[in-house]
Amino acid sequence: MKKVIKSLLVLAALTFIAPVAHAGHTGNYATDTANKLAHGVANIATGWAEVPKNIMIVGQKDGIVAGATVGVFTGMMQALGRTAYGIMDTATFLIPTASSVKPGYIWDDINKETSYGK
Repeated sequence: MKKVIKSLLVLAALTFIAPVAHAGHTGNYATDTANKLAHGVANIATGWAEVPKNIMIVGQKDGIVAGATVGVFTGMMQALGRTAYGIMDTATFLIPTASSVKPGYIWDDINKETSYGK
């Protein structure tokens, strides 16, 4: 029961923080740190979704066999990357920097391959 309540609280927090976090760099310290924290928590929570996302992307581009093989491995690496960047953003949220993960949230552009860096 406690796990369900914790999960619902995290989901509610992401739901209410995500629209604010989507605004980008505002120049306001409190808003920018909240945005970075929201990106970090969301990327930790949704890193696993890179696997089905990459299966779909690779499958559409190179065929179903490639999606089922290359897409799985690509997705696993992207999941590790998104989760690692989420951990870094969460750990350093007090230093307001722009998100290095593009798209910032996995659901922003589900058909776009994830990239890292500026």
